[in-house]
Amino acid sequence: MIFTIAGKELRALFNAPLAWVVLAVLQVILAWIFLVSLDRYIGLQPQLVQYPNPPGVTEFIVAPLFGSGAVVLLMLVPLLSMRLIAEERRNQTLTLLISAPVSMTEIVLGKFLGLVLFLFAVVALMGVMALSLLAGGKLDFGLLAANVIGLTLLGGAFAAIGLYISALTANPVIAAVATLASLLVLWIVNMGAPDPGSPLHLISLMKHYESFAKGVIDTGDLAYYVLLIALFLLLAARRLDRDRLAS
Repeated sequence: MIFTIAGKELRALFNAPLAWVVLAVLQVILAWIFLVSLDRYIGLQPQLVQYPNPPGVTEFIVAPLFGSGAVVLLMLVPLLSMRLIAEERRNQTLTLLISAPVSMTEIVLGKFLGLVLFLFAVVALMGVMALSLLAGGKLDFGLLAANVIGLTLLGGAFAAIGLYISALTANPVIAAVATLASLLVLWIVNMGAPDPGSPLHLISLMKHYESFAKGVIDTGDLAYYVLLIALFLLLAARRLDRDRLAS
């Protein structure tokens, strides 16, 4: 049932003009960033060859591309997650959904999986851009894989938070604004903490993404994203359980 719900959500995304417009705009932005970085890298070749260990195309082009992709997803996910449950509530179809012979956990996981698959398509397109560099050079596949994993987990965390906030309201616009505000807070929460041991670093989405951007897959960062995703999915399921009991 989870995959059935995920397939329904994925079809709904691709049937909506918004998703195609967002994808098109996103690819234009990322392609522009990619080409500008490539042009700059080619222009700096005479200077780079003078260094004993000059950065390769993966460090100079691919890692910054995925970093830019993280910021773009921060802006994109609230637009995509706002309708997941809020629209069901606004259209008064939520009662039919929660009264169906399916658990709230399956509903939440299905909607979450559908959105994550859409986001992974965005990450995969960025990976294709990176692989195109093989036509004229070599790639650090370890660094590329770490960036793909990190951005996928980050997108999953964005989606889980957006799904939970969407479950709290019947207004998709409010859900989008609240999700964006929440993600921004979690993104920059550690910027005002000069102490490296500050607990604010433990909850910062940006801080935990930095190691992936550098090619390091840290188990602590993996655990952070997995637990964050699980927490907000659990909260969303409990919210729907309360709606079921109230109906």
